Amino acid sequence: MATLPKAGAVTLLDFAKSINPDGTTAAVVELLNQTNEVLDDMLWIEGNLPTGHRSTIRTGLPTVVWRQLYGGVPPSKSVRAQVDDSCGMLEARSEVDKDIAELNGNTAAFRLSEADSFLESMNQTFVQTLFYGDTSVNPERFLGLSARYSSSSATNGQNIIKAGGATAANNNSIWLLGWGENTLTGIFPKGSMAGLVHQDLGEIDAFDASNNRFRAFADRFQWKCGLAVRDWRYAVRICNIDQTNLLTDTGGTTFKLIELMIKAQARIPALKKCRPVFYVNRTISEMLKIQAMNKSTAALSLTEGADQFGNQQFVTNFMGIPIRMCDQLLTTEALVS
Repeated sequence: MATLPKAGAVTLLDFAKSINPDGTTAAVVELLNQTNEVLDDMLWIEGNLPTGHRSTIRTGLPTVVWRQLYGGVPPSKSVRAQVDDSCGMLEARSEVDKDIAELNGNTAAFRLSEADSFLESMNQTFVQTLFYGDTSVNPERFLGLSARYSSSSATNGQNIIKAGGATAANNNSIWLLGWGENTLTGIFPKGSMAGLVHQDLGEIDAFDASNNRFRAFADRFQWKCGLAVRDWRYAVRICNIDQTNLLTDTGGTTFKLIELMIKAQARIPALKKCRPVFYVNRTISEMLKIQAMNKSTAALSLTEGADQFGNQQFVTNFMGIPIRMCDQLLTTEALVS
């Protein structure tokens, strides 16, 4: 019986699809790559715990009095609370048969091409967890934004703005996030490295599906990451945006989004104390760009500028706040109560 490769192994067919006719490593057209611009904006701090970060939040002010002559002043104090945010450990391994990697004589280029797909997959998985991670369902992950802003009757309910959608699972959300060390930030565990870590394990003994050995080049990818919402007032969710009404612009849905975005901006206590950014999915981004072309809507604008890497691009802004696109934001969200 022929020995079968284990799941996840690069096969000769995979290799054949990654090589040019002249034997060089092909430049892969990454049809599965996404645009998740939140990765360009997030701030990161080292947590103060081995598993995440503990934030101390002031929840009550001291009592002050108007003192009369010869009258005393009672002592008072503020009230504090502590909140722990945990990190998750996102990890992946690549094992490429040594003989496959060496077939075209450019082992390093072939391994780098394979590594690029792992990096993209980890980026997408992180952003998906950032918005939708729920530790009550997946305790190994970190708690995302939707799970934190899921009920209008909660303490942070005033920062949940409903757009009027009625369909059970046909909804979008717009997020206004104010990034800052004391507001909203990415975290990594105390004593660990920030960002995605790549470890070249070199040539190892790997195992096929029948537990037989073969020589392989191995790589390990790890990202210890989490989210700390240190001040819940600096995140606003506009939810229940009906996808069908949005696409048909029923009842001027797109223009109503502008009114809701004004309300979201008003919920942020101090825009100057953070880096505010709106995040939308591709559908909403398209609709807002169209609306921005309407000269009667001065709040929305398209401006040309360079990103952090010097690439020229058009950026949609709302009253000076950039609007970024995230393909991981769903169009099938459940209704928020």
